[in-house]
Amino acid sequence: MPTIGKGLRDNFDWPLFVTVAAVAVIGVTNLYSATSAAREALQDLYIQQIYWLTLGAGVAVLIVAIDYRHFERFGYAAYGVGIVLLVLVFLLAPEIRGSQRWFRVGGFSLQPSEIMKILVIVALAKYLHNDPKTDGRTLKDLVIPGMILAVPMGLILAQPDLGTALIVAFIFGSVMLLTNLKIRSLLTLLAVFVASAPLTWTYLLKDYQRERVTTFLNPEADILDSGWHAHQSMVAIGSGGFWGKGFMQSTQNQHRFLPDQQTDFPFPVWAEEQGFLGVLLLFFLYVFLILWGLKIASQAKDRFGAVVAVGVSAFFFWHTLINLSMVSGIAPVVGVTLPLFSYGGSSVLTSMMGIGLLMNVSIRRFSF
Repeated sequence: MPTIGKGLRDNFDWPLFVTVAAVAVIGVTNLYSATSAAREALQDLYIQQIYWLTLGAGVAVLIVAIDYRHFERFGYAAYGVGIVLLVLVFLLAPEIRGSQRWFRVGGFSLQPSEIMKILVIVALAKYLHNDPKTDGRTLKDLVIPGMILAVPMGLILAQPDLGTALIVAFIFGSVMLLTNLKIRSLLTLLAVFVASAPLTWTYLLKDYQRERVTTFLNPEADILDSGWHAHQSMVAIGSGGFWGKGFMQSTQNQHRFLPDQQTDFPFPVWAEEQGFLGVLLLFFLYVFLILWGLKIASQAKDRFGAVVAVGVSAFFFWHTLINLSMVSGIAPVVGVTLPLFSYGGSSVLTSMMGIGLLMNVSIRRFSF
């Protein structure tokens, strides 16, 4: 045991730890400001966020303490538990805003679809670890990985939760692309995606989801209703200027023009208060985290560890890209959080699980 502890200390990934800690501290500080002018029920959310971060840190420590190769052994079992939880959502979870996504656990809510993102990564990593194929993968080679994706994605879409389903799909695509998917196969998948877009629009998307897309294409058409979120977000980001207005001085937030500022739209509060320099700092932290994760993947000593690191890096990349795109008017609003920055217990726990896996692979790259 002392030898294991010494190895963990000697190989501890400080750049990863410092980056994650910086994003989390900035996020809590921003959440305090974002909820300062909100109704009383929201003003203590930053304290709850600290609780979730503390719990998430405990989960991450537990994950790091267990050699990640043990997770490979139970990858499919964990994936199966996640599928069962997704099914139970339809039986036990209350309907909130027209969707069933959250279990009530004491005074908190737990969203299984969030945790499923990590379980899909682990299941894909187990499959690819056991797959002897070394040359480029064709469409035929995607049948089993595609089934690993299709089951949870279908259940998540049925909740409905388009944003989470997209994240899971993008993580899958990133993992397969970075693990030697043939370009011809990728182009074929893209062609199928484009060809199926009309069917998706007609039969899969809900009315409010189609409304979000049309609002994105023509944001001025209904600026007082469906276009309100995106419009106020862009106003907040633009009014921050170079230096920002200062801590707790966000006009759009303090006068309650900006909705969902604690979950989907915390970044506009930060941008208005801290300006371009603050945005640049946050952007740098996320870019460093993602690139560092890919570096960990490149140094992993087995395929399972490499795929896990790629999947977690893709998780942070797509979450960050989609959230920043939707709050700045580049993409439709789909309800995707900014990792470790947005309020949310399930989101924080999932992010910290991913960080724990990254740290695990990083520390044990010297232990083989």
